[in-house]
Amino acid sequence: MSKLTHIDETGAARMVDVGAKTISERVAVARAIVSMQAQTLVLLEQGGHKKGDVLAVARIAGIQAAKKCSDLIPLCHPLMLTSVEVSFETDPESSSVVIQACCKVSGQTGVEMEALTAATIAALTIYDMCKAVDKGMEIQSVGLLEKQGGKSGHWLRDEAARD
Repeated sequence: MSKLTHIDETGAARMVDVGAKTISERVAVARAIVSMQAQTLVLLEQGGHKKGDVLAVARIAGIQAAKKCSDLIPLCHPLMLTSVEVSFETDPESSSVVIQACCKVSGQTGVEMEALTAATIAALTIYDMCKAVDKGMEIQSVGLLEKQGGKSGHWLRDEAARD
């Protein structure tokens, strides 16, 4: 059975020593979904929200969040990210916004937490900007879709689990 890497032999929390790891190109893609009322989605899509372009603000918030991940999550390493992309797809059928965040780094540790943080903060930003018209929104299905690089190689979530 695998052991938790952020816990030492005495049970104390620790930051993993990545000093001996090989530098490699690492990529992680995460997703979050914000479900909302149909009229809220229409307002967001048409840019009619009085607070401005919701998705533009959420994109910047997600990018900023990825850059601040180690400030938010105590045992994350500060990383020199080479790329952060946050994209959105609106789905009128499910009345939701699907957020996808992709983070890249050339380094000794992965960027899964940065991608997850970017997707989550983008979702929270959408909620914050739209809560005045729809307090019933829900943030759902936050998860890692894919990771590449490092010793563990390429991991891809099963397609069935993506939907």
